[in-house]
Amino acid sequence: MIVIGVDVHKQSVTAVAADEVGRVVDERTVASGSDELLAWAATLGGERLWALEDCRRLTRWLERQLLAAGEELVRVPPKLMAPERRHGRSRGKSDPIDALAVARAAIREPSLSRPRPDEEPYRDLKLLVDHRDAIVDERRRAHQRLRWHLHQLDPTYEVPLRMLARSLHLERVGRWLARQNQELQVRLARELVSSCRRLNREIAELDQELEQRTAALAPALLDLPGCGAITAAKLLAEIGPVGRFQTDAQLARHSGVAPLEASSGRIQRHRLDRGGNRQLNSALYRIAITQARVHEPARAYLERKRAEGKSRREAIRCLKRLLIRVIYQTLRTSPALT
Repeated sequence: MIVIGVDVHKQSVTAVAADEVGRVVDERTVASGSDELLAWAATLGGERLWALEDCRRLTRWLERQLLAAGEELVRVPPKLMAPERRHGRSRGKSDPIDALAVARAAIREPSLSRPRPDEEPYRDLKLLVDHRDAIVDERRRAHQRLRWHLHQLDPTYEVPLRMLARSLHLERVGRWLARQNQELQVRLARELVSSCRRLNREIAELDQELEQRTAALAPALLDLPGCGAITAAKLLAEIGPVGRFQTDAQLARHSGVAPLEASSGRIQRHRLDRGGNRQLNSALYRIAITQARVHEPARAYLERKRAEGKSRREAIRCLKRLLIRVIYQTLRTSPALT
């Protein structure tokens, strides 16, 4: 079988065909968006598997093209390419070297993820979550600029922290600015107030849409204590179809909440995993911290772990590992996902 590793850029696509032991058979570089790769691959003959570096903002068009042509393909995480480059005979870094590393990683790892027909709703959800995050960042920057304008206009005028996101305080600031002399800085501050109002409306609309989509995909997830609609949407967007994980242990490793063994000699211990999907890990941390405050079973669990001699950080890690098991079982048994 021929494995074709592909390194995709905005302007070009480099493909390297390798045999079953990783030896180079042929290579080709074409312009992005071209269909020349399929014609070139047909000349290789025999059964073939396409291996694409998993950066879907660049490879989505190629995935659609290959799937429409009935080709088999897998997605190779970028972290798997570095060992292949280090072990290769060709030193340095180039598009053909990267494409060959993708192909060899696909040969070495037979259980890589593949495109699934049920992943489209999760992709749409991730687009919405990322768009909301970008708008929230834009609003934060507008708040910061507005606070500086207010301080320069009157150092005694104070707005409580995190209150500019609330319409009541934003309207109060707008009325205060309307009473000032309408100099340039006042006009700029009033424009920022208008921008903040607009961004608040957009975020509220996105929150409503995310809640509706989350309730349609996994309504049981919203019943988890400490898991609101936005956090649930983030979980679904980062996990994707739960069927791609065979066990909750795989999902725990993917999210970076599975403990890593750090034993040496007579000392047996585990440590935190700082790898994995950090966006997913952050969502789990928010749920864990909320449950540690208001959810009695979680509080009792943390106290039991602290009594065993674990630090608070290690106890929170244990709680996140427990949460990922609950989330995995919830998604596996959700009627909307089966």
